[in-house]
Amino acid sequence: MENASPEAIREALARARCTKQDESEVFTMEDLEAAGLCGTEGSRLRREKVAAVLGIGYGNSRRMLARLNGFGISVIRAIRNKYGFQFSRSLGQNFLTDKGVIDGIVDGAEIGSEDLVIEIGPGIGVLTSAAAEKAGRVVAIEIDRRLIRILADTLAGYDNIRIINENVVKMDLSSLISEEAGVKYKHVKIIGNLPYYITTTILMKLLESHLPVESITVMMQKEVAERIKEPPGSRAYGALSVAVQYYCEVSVVEEVPREVFLPAPKVDSTVLRLDMRPEPPVSLLDEAMFFRCVRAGFGQRRKTLLNSLTGAGFSKDAIRECLEKAGIDPRQRAETLSLQDFAAVANGFVTGDNG
Repeated sequence: MENASPEAIREALARARCTKQDESEVFTMEDLEAAGLCGTEGSRLRREKVAAVLGIGYGNSRRMLARLNGFGISVIRAIRNKYGFQFSRSLGQNFLTDKGVIDGIVDGAEIGSEDLVIEIGPGIGVLTSAAAEKAGRVVAIEIDRRLIRILADTLAGYDNIRIINENVVKMDLSSLISEEAGVKYKHVKIIGNLPYYITTTILMKLLESHLPVESITVMMQKEVAERIKEPPGSRAYGALSVAVQYYCEVSVVEEVPREVFLPAPKVDSTVLRLDMRPEPPVSLLDEAMFFRCVRAGFGQRRKTLLNSLTGAGFSKDAIRECLEKAGIDPRQRAETLSLQDFAAVANGFVTGDNG
């Protein structure tokens, strides 16, 4: 194993997988032991070498066994050999391969037979099929046209799935939900494994569209998830934190290690559930003014509020007067303000002389 070439390892594992599939069997821990991938000196390094060749995370021997029998090698062979598919870095494609995590997302979203589920970025349809087992209907939105044919094959056994080849950021989701939900489905829920490079853009699109959605359960880069749920006063707290917490109640569904993706990314992930609030947590005279203040405050977050809020078009005299009426020190920075504080500032600008 130590001296085997990458090509030899690929060929040996492909042959082993073919044999196992033909016999309707699965890999066992004994198979890993026989290959020197567990229970022996140097097995960790061997697993690391195999994982590097295949482009998968390996973890411990149990994790590797789960990937071999779940969606690891079988998916690699299916999408590369049958379809000639290559992962796109520009689209941030990291496909989820762990059934436990997939089930965790479906369970965390509390999907039921009366639900219309909108999935963003179905990939090869692993999460899609798990959701379709419980949902009344699933609409999967995939931007990569190369995956549409793959999805048509992998999801062929389901009659409650619709696949759409579109960019979710450019779609009229309100019309789509109205068309699909009608009076048949009582709840609309959004799920997905969001590409790291566009997570914030997608989230803000969903929230600012004021969709008739009950919850959003999505996987994202752990760092972004931490920014979303952080309270005021922390370095991670920012405009995204304020926006999501304004629209939603945030809870963590599960933490997801990088090893369960194909190909494995460089960072870990988190699944968050965002439950849409029936009413905003603060009273506002003008929601647009609220977010105008938030964007200005965090647009120059190292500056004091007296200086950063000039980015919203207000004079320093007006800013100082508004902050003082709200009981906020003009020398504070945006990261110290709660939603209630931002609301007080925004309402002050609406009612005051903003010259």
